[in-house]
Amino acid sequence: MVYVKAFIVGGIICMIAQILMDGTKLTPAHVLVIYVSSGVILTVLGIYKYIADFGGSGATVPLIGFGYSLGKGVMEAVDKNGLIGVFTGGISATAGGVSAAVVFGYIMAVIFNPKTKK
Repeated sequence: MVYVKAFIVGGIICMIAQILMDGTKLTPAHVLVIYVSSGVILTVLGIYKYIADFGGSGATVPLIGFGYSLGKGVMEAVDKNGLIGVFTGGISATAGGVSAAVVFGYIMAVIFNPKTKK
């Protein structure tokens, strides 16, 4: 059942993004910013925790989950370190994921021959 919940929540998140890109003039970059910002806002409001608890990795892996991690990291760091946590919490909470994206992106660029679109 865990897999079904993750599939449903992740599918709904992706479906909304696809509708935004197909039905409006928003670019993928706009949707990225909207999703990360929405994840932070929903985390601060206390809503996204329930979505993440229900959907598991279906809710925490997509871009909106990155915003959730940023917001959660900031809130924990502010509780622990005060105002400086606003600047350090998000970076600390997402450092592993960002580092992995940079390393694997570099490896893929070395292995494959990236080309620009014509």
